[in-house]
Amino acid sequence: MTIRSETRGGAIAMGAVAMASVGGSVAVSGVLADAPLFTVQAIRYAAATLLLLALARAARVPLRLPRGTEWLWLLGVAALGLVLFNVALVRGSEHAEPAALGVAVACVPVVLALVGPLLEGGRPARGAVLAAVVVTAGAALVQSGGRTDLAGLGWAATVLACEVGFTLLAVPVLRRHGPWGVSVHTCWIATAQLTVLAAVTEGPTAAMTLRAPHLVAIAYLAVVLTAIAFVLWYSAVGRLGTALAGLLTGVAPVAAATVGVLLGGPVPGPGVWAGTALVVTGLVVGVRGRPSRTKETAVAGATP
Repeated sequence: MTIRSETRGGAIAMGAVAMASVGGSVAVSGVLADAPLFTVQAIRYAAATLLLLALARAARVPLRLPRGTEWLWLLGVAALGLVLFNVALVRGSEHAEPAALGVAVACVPVVLALVGPLLEGGRPARGAVLAAVVVTAGAALVQSGGRTDLAGLGWAATVLACEVGFTLLAVPVLRRHGPWGVSVHTCWIATAQLTVLAAVTEGPTAAMTLRAPHLVAIAYLAVVLTAIAFVLWYSAVGRLGTALAGLLTGVAPVAAATVGVLLGGPVPGPGVWAGTALVVTGLVVGVRGRPSRTKETAVAGATP
């Protein structure tokens, strides 16, 4: 039995909203450029953990303690997808333009379409890979290239690996823990990792240097980009599978360009419009394809 259309449509909407919030956060993250990196991220994920715990309790969502190898998968998501990802973005921006790093993230749909089905016990589907290539091409156009050096290319590759790891490393634990459990555990684990890094590299008084705009930006990232977006994204991955959910990452650069205009930036040029059209085309091609996952498997990672 295939995924019901209404369930599938809701999952697609959740993934799209999650990725739109990622793209829309670009301007907010710029406010934190002069703030202590590890301290800021530690506060962000600590706040997100507390919020997730409160929401899960209010929604009566059961949270289970990790066991056995689940610890390794969750540690991997936190270390790679949360901690190293933020480091790579900051360090990479010293050697590459943001657009160059954005193109690396744009390659995520192709990697997820090729590797994701293998982790889920299936095989890559030709239509899904084709749709991912179209979305990636469109997202790259929206980002419009960008200059970089050799070190920047290395950091861009790291950004790509971290973004892919954020999704793929969560697949083995989504069935048992669901999107809420994965989000809570990765956030508190990342908080512990970042707290140690902050204490060693920035000192215990680094938090005292934060100003009001920093705190507002941290609050936004903790609530919207972390607590809400994480649950929405992992819900989409659990229901749709990594290949189809991966297509939705193409929404992020389009959202970033849109938010830029809303904040007073210049109207995008022809390349951005062409890229947006390609992203939409790829999404339509991928979504119209027949889902390959069974209903039972698809909802295994959905919210209880």
